[in-house]
Amino acid sequence: MRNVKFTVVILSFFVILSACNNKEAQVQSTSNNNEVSVEETEVEVAEESVVYPLTGLEADKNKLAQRPVSVMINNHPAARPQSGLTKADIVYEVLAEGNITRLLAIFQSDIPDIIGPVRSARPYYIDLSKGYDALYIAHGYSPDAQVKLLNGEVDSLNGMEYDGTLFWRADHRKAPHNSYISKENILEGAESNQYGVTADVKPFEFFSEEEIQNLEGEQANKFVIKYDNSQTWQATYEYNQTEKTYSRYSNNEQTADFESGDPVKLTNIFVVEMDHGIIDDYGRRGIDLTSGGKALLLQNGLMQEVEWVNEDGRILAVKDGKTLKLVPGRTWINIVPNLDTFIIQS
Repeated sequence: MRNVKFTVVILSFFVILSACNNKEAQVQSTSNNNEVSVEETEVEVAEESVVYPLTGLEADKNKLAQRPVSVMINNHPAARPQSGLTKADIVYEVLAEGNITRLLAIFQSDIPDIIGPVRSARPYYIDLSKGYDALYIAHGYSPDAQVKLLNGEVDSLNGMEYDGTLFWRADHRKAPHNSYISKENILEGAESNQYGVTADVKPFEFFSEEEIQNLEGEQANKFVIKYDNSQTWQATYEYNQTEKTYSRYSNNEQTADFESGDPVKLTNIFVVEMDHGIIDDYGRRGIDLTSGGKALLLQNGLMQEVEWVNEDGRILAVKDGKTLKLVPGRTWINIVPNLDTFIIQS
């Protein structure tokens, strides 16, 4: 009788042991399957690329939140070639007094180590800068511009206050064509004035590669914008089919960087007709930045007749009521009194 009981106990033990082993095998199999699934999911996930908000070019993540800086750049022949223009995301070329243009360069993706020559402020340049919430840099001001700056319409650094400290005078040029500033000094001035140096920058919309190939318009590989009848104040652009960029020339000299010799390369040229008026005996101008009107947009070697609007301080191209996209790259905006100043040469 005892032998029978002992046998039953032994059999029960092996049945329980076998059941445990089966459960462990099932758990191990399930665990292995889950691990394979997780690994496959990780392989399939691709990191999204990021681009700069004003150029659409691949970005350094550390610079994405860099606050834009706008600098008044001298465009007098005695100030050429300038420093820093090759790194400007957006450049506005606008008449000051007479037939002389000045440049408002917007830097966000890359602030150059040397920028200049820096020139004085006018009200409409300040208003254009406000469209980017940029830290505004100038050396001097007209009476109306001084009022806007003193009223704190923009955060600003001016050479009238910081000449010899944040701004310096280059010895290879004569005043007023020799005022310069650096990225280091801009950041120092911003810190001392408690200006913000980071921002959530509103991005432009940019074409995809496929959309660029489908662009339509009139062929315009070379064209000139005549601010007057002399070559001194003419801006000439030539499109390079191989590089897919525009080069810019003033007085038959290519616009390039003074230090490096690198040429300015552009992907969007926007020519905008605005009402201009003379507001004082000195010949200073008032320019209507808000009413909208006729414009020309040049991209990929093609020209479109479009319109312009002012949207939150930015001058944008529109057609059939829709805002047009930009080709990724750098943009030059020529503001002119009349589109008759634009001439296609080939």
